[in-house]
Amino acid sequence: MNKLLSPMVASFAPTGVLRASINLGNPTLARRNASTDDPEGVSVDLAHAFADKLGVGLELVVFDAAGKSVAAVAAEEADIGFFAVDPLRSQGIRFTAPYVLIEGAYLVRDDSPIHANEEVDRPGTRVTVGKGSAYDLYLTRTLKVASIERASTSPAVVDTFLAENGDVAAGVKQQLEADAQRLGGLRLLPGRFMEIRQAMGLPSSRGAATGAALASFVEEMKASGFVAEALARHGIQGATVAGPSEVRE
Repeated sequence: MNKLLSPMVASFAPTGVLRASINLGNPTLARRNASTDDPEGVSVDLAHAFADKLGVGLELVVFDAAGKSVAAVAAEEADIGFFAVDPLRSQGIRFTAPYVLIEGAYLVRDDSPIHANEEVDRPGTRVTVGKGSAYDLYLTRTLKVASIERASTSPAVVDTFLAENGDVAAGVKQQLEADAQRLGGLRLLPGRFMEIRQAMGLPSSRGAATGAALASFVEEMKASGFVAEALARHGIQGATVAGPSEVRE
């Protein structure tokens, strides 16, 4: 990959180091290595690749929840981040096209009377989501009569749902499946309630040209097979590489 020109490098890394916001709340994208405790995953791999392209060092700014990761980039405490695309987040962040697609699913107890996604939005139903996650933002807009209760982070959703005797847990399908296997007595509802479009983003203040350069990088990483190889290397199942998108220079 050809390195970008210096003025563009300065717009991405004004401190001389690329600060990448990493969200450990979505294990499909990033998690702690069991042996080293270092962050790893497709988003970490992309951050390293982009820092190499810029020719600068990389600093990982690590958070346990999506909302915190988003806030860091919007406040320019980080230069890039990896988030689900959402209209509310676009107020402070310029997004690329998605690089990965993930399914959002519902989980209930085995004896729950709820058997379909369409049955969730009913009076008295309590839905547990991770605070500030893509699912929180989406369900806050779309649920009309069911109530939303918020866990501190997405990985804590199922434990919170059980501890507070909720009716439905909502989150990344792979995380919910793992929790169902870990705890027992739980089942996923068929299908998905949303498709999560995971993209890279940077502060809106960095400008359109900088955003276009990041968008081009994402398209290059998808087309080259880098994203697919990273997903396979980290053993991620259920996530797919997003299709190509038109990039305007």
